[in-house]
Amino acid sequence: MVPGVTEELSGTGLADRPAVGVLAPLAARYARGAAPVSDGIVRAMPIILRLERPPAARTPVLEAAAAAALAVCLDPRSQPGGEWHDTVAVWVGTQIRKIARRARGAHWAAVQELPGVTWEVDGGQARALLPGPVDDVPRVVSRLQIGGTELEPDEPGPPPPGVPVIWVNAALDLSVGKAAAQVGHASMLYAAAHDLVEVPHFAVRDADADRWAQLCAAVGRGEAVAVRDAGFTEVAPGTITCIATPG
Repeated sequence: MVPGVTEELSGTGLADRPAVGVLAPLAARYARGAAPVSDGIVRAMPIILRLERPPAARTPVLEAAAAAALAVCLDPRSQPGGEWHDTVAVWVGTQIRKIARRARGAHWAAVQELPGVTWEVDGGQARALLPGPVDDVPRVVSRLQIGGTELEPDEPGPPPPGVPVIWVNAALDLSVGKAAAQVGHASMLYAAAHDLVEVPHFAVRDADADRWAQLCAAVGRGEAVAVRDAGFTEVAPGTITCIATPG
């Protein structure tokens, strides 16, 4: 089991077409329904959410987090021969854990100096950093708070047509930090399922009970990708937190 989170591709047809790039092991692993093999080192990708006073709206922040996590993986530096490849490949090959933290002002400026990718959506910003051991985090990151990442619910309206949507289970009432990590998992799994080589615009939306039931049925039919949590924080083990669907 992945420490902190288990992600699963359900019926996405991955076995029928080979994935390429750094996400290939992720695609292959979940096509077989296999758990990642741990080498005994717990690694995580830090995702830094920019929350100034006042902060950006919740939905743009989550959309930025989803895109930033995937952007690190699809960056040319993460591909074979790139300077980030070994670091990202080891992380993808063992687990894709993420830990979201919040920053503003000088602290936000400081994390821009660390290797990673910053993404902005409608004023919401997130920076995904290179993954590494959770017990060896740069001080500029470790001093940032994990808890207390709360934003008021917003009303983004229907998703734009033609873009993939990451649906968050509204019944879980996830903190913004937890949700940011989960949508980051979903964007990577969706990209692996669809052999993406560029970061699309992901719409992030909450799903009420009726829509969630429909989405779970779509997962069962192999039409969507589900993220299931291992239950170490906020939710019970096996809980589906997000479902990603084509636009």
